Amino acid sequence: MTNRLRSGARPRTTTWGTWPPNLSAGLPVAAPRRRFWLGAAAATIALLLGGVTNAAASGAQPVVVTASLDGEIDSATEAYLGQAVGRAESERAAALVVLMNTPGGIATSMDDMVTSLLNARVPTIVYVTPAGARADSAGLFVAQAADVVAMAPGTNIGSAHPINSTGANIGGELEAKIVNDAVARIRDLASSHGRNADWCEQAVRQSVNVNVAQAVSLHVADLQASDLPSLLAAVDGRQLVRPHGGQTAFDTAGATVQDDPMPLQLRFLQLITDPNVAYVLLLLAIFGLLGELTVPGAILPGVVGGISAILALLAFSSLPINLAGALLVVFAFVLFVVDLKAPTHGVLTVGGIVSLVLGSAFLFDIGPVGGIALSPWLIGVAAIACAGLFGFVLGKAVSARRRPAYDMTVQAVPRPEDREEMS
Repeated sequence: MTNRLRSGARPRTTTWGTWPPNLSAGLPVAAPRRRFWLGAAAATIALLLGGVTNAAASGAQPVVVTASLDGEIDSATEAYLGQAVGRAESERAAALVVLMNTPGGIATSMDDMVTSLLNARVPTIVYVTPAGARADSAGLFVAQAADVVAMAPGTNIGSAHPINSTGANIGGELEAKIVNDAVARIRDLASSHGRNADWCEQAVRQSVNVNVAQAVSLHVADLQASDLPSLLAAVDGRQLVRPHGGQTAFDTAGATVQDDPMPLQLRFLQLITDPNVAYVLLLLAIFGLLGELTVPGAILPGVVGGISAILALLAFSSLPINLAGALLVVFAFVLFVVDLKAPTHGVLTVGGIVSLVLGSAFLFDIGPVGGIALSPWLIGVAAIACAGLFGFVLGKAVSARRRPAYDMTVQAVPRPEDREEMS
């Protein structure tokens, strides 16, 4: 290949040298041109891909994430709802729908769930479903924290008066203090979402409860929906002014529903954080460890007691424990063990039974809304079991003390030479 110039033309001299380049001198000219055209092609492809991606994103169906809140409100459901809010935000979902059926639960977990819904970066809906479901006590607070409250036919909402851990009224100045705090909270949640704050206050002060038709007419709930598709169709295009965010609108028509089930580890945590299950684990731990100390080398009681103790600690770390109640339960077993060693003829065992019953009744602390308590039947069964077991062991110990002492020394057999000397 030769470098051809027009007749009479002279090569131009530039800052970088002579132009056109003298190819006979070995300077490559195809490589820069090839790089230029490759770069232009890459830029064109990138622009086309970006346009296709944007078009696909703009035409994609909206996504709605659902989370099922079925059962008492506790640390497991609190973590689950936070996880669901995070997933909805990461997927830029059109809405997060919480399918609710709860009698209430722990106040501290309720507070965290309310905070999660208020600060969610996606629109939130609480849907009380299926028929027969309810949003009572702490569930009312969580529902009023959502942008939209919907209810299925045959559901109810309300009954949020504070109670103690035994299910009774708190009483005294403490009750007035807790009720006023709960009223201020529920009124703020309802009024910030444009709902009936006066009725919500009555739900706290007087434990009033209404069905779905009354809730919609009183504007405690926003709408009634027979199922999830009808709910999403009803809220589509609805303008929404979030109390802690900007103005937006629901885009849920034809949305793809993605269920976010509770993980297995949270289901297990929810199981053991049931107050009755946690209490049984505590009793198994105490009986197992005492059995291992009483009969060293039995192995099985120690293994069962150790595993139960770890699970009980995990459960109680997520429950509002009353320190006085816990100390009474521990003191009861101390009295049982001491009575086996000291000749009190069962007096300490009786005291241990009384301490166990009182400690079990006050084992869990009260909260601003609702409370958790042990089943009275479980407390009675535990007291009878402890009385029977330690009464049986104590009876054996008393019987052993009353037996006459025997001289178990063995007389030495005299040697022959000793016998001769004696004779």
